[in-house]
Amino acid sequence: MVPMMHGLDRRHARLPAQPLPPLAETVPERPPGPAPIRKRSAPPAREGRRLYVIDGLRLLAALLVAVHHYAGTDRLDQPGNNVWGRPVSEIMPTVFHFSTYGWIGVEIFFVISGFVICMSCWGRTPRQFFVSRVIRLYPAYWFAIAFTTAVVMALPGVWERLRLRNILLNLTMLQSGSASPHVDGVYWTLWTELRFYLLFLVVVAMGLTYRRVVVFCCVWGTAAMLAPISELRLMILIVNPVAAWFFIAGLVLYLMYRFGQDLLLWGMLAMSWLMAQMEIGRRIDSVEHVSGWRGSALIYTAFLLFMVAVALGHTDRVRWKWLVTAGALTYPLYLTHYLAGTTLISRLRDTMDPRLLVAVVIAAFLGLSWLVHRYVERPAARLLKSGLDTSFARLRNARG
Repeated sequence: MVPMMHGLDRRHARLPAQPLPPLAETVPERPPGPAPIRKRSAPPAREGRRLYVIDGLRLLAALLVAVHHYAGTDRLDQPGNNVWGRPVSEIMPTVFHFSTYGWIGVEIFFVISGFVICMSCWGRTPRQFFVSRVIRLYPAYWFAIAFTTAVVMALPGVWERLRLRNILLNLTMLQSGSASPHVDGVYWTLWTELRFYLLFLVVVAMGLTYRRVVVFCCVWGTAAMLAPISELRLMILIVNPVAAWFFIAGLVLYLMYRFGQDLLLWGMLAMSWLMAQMEIGRRIDSVEHVSGWRGSALIYTAFLLFMVAVALGHTDRVRWKWLVTAGALTYPLYLTHYLAGTTLISRLRDTMDPRLLVAVVIAAFLGLSWLVHRYVERPAARLLKSGLDTSFARLRNARG
């Protein structure tokens, strides 16, 4: 789940209007043969607009996940789910009824990530793509590892602290590839995101176009359908069938936003929805979540329809500046809220009303997220970008 968190500006040249031929002239007939293929370009009316709504959706998804972790599960077989001492459904049944669906926020993250990555990478080189991902993902992640480890050490008894070698390996963000445990369980989504970036880097290297992104979605979708029955572990690892269709939905929605709707894109979006609702059902059947399939599928469908409205321009008038700040809080909130938040709840659960406690803990982590964005992400991103740009320049100019 990662939320994942990117610039949204686009600038394209407005095409001049073509003059109509005088009435006395006749338009020559097109010579026989297939019609020439025209490159699709972005509608001029959508140029240079920031999608503030996307920022708000990202924060909403993070809040859904946080509420689910704090008050949306009755499983008592894991430390973080037993922080209340007894089932949450007995303590605050109404909150539990709604927050049990909050896990769907991860799938929402994946769709938004597909949309935003395609948008932010359009016209970029592989080097620019790599640098943008590093400076976006790692500074807040490194802070989250240090912060979470410090909380677990200072307040023991809820979560077990990892060995130092495992903590150090987590700094790479590649611990899943080494079958090593996460400092915080929510980091599993970062591994999913990294594999998506690796696949999409192929298209970025070729140069993003409407046709190439469509072909990429079709090839990836086909591989995602074949991977589970192939039982080839390497193919499953690379293709990532459990998340592929959510990312594909985001890519298709961005193509709708940039180039306009057509039957092919609607068909691809429908296919992604059909495959996604099956994946949602599989996750519920795995007993990882206690929500029902109908409610979960309905929430995901409502979100997807709202994203269609975004892609078709129906939310372009929303330009609330505070949504930019809201979007900036998303990634730090997601990274820091789980282990540290459930540890705090375990220590404070008898001090106030449980609903108030959940609200206070979430508010505290929103405040922490702002501090991380302001004093960690922004300065670290500038330093990393400067250093990486210098390194790549030296690499480009190196001889031999």
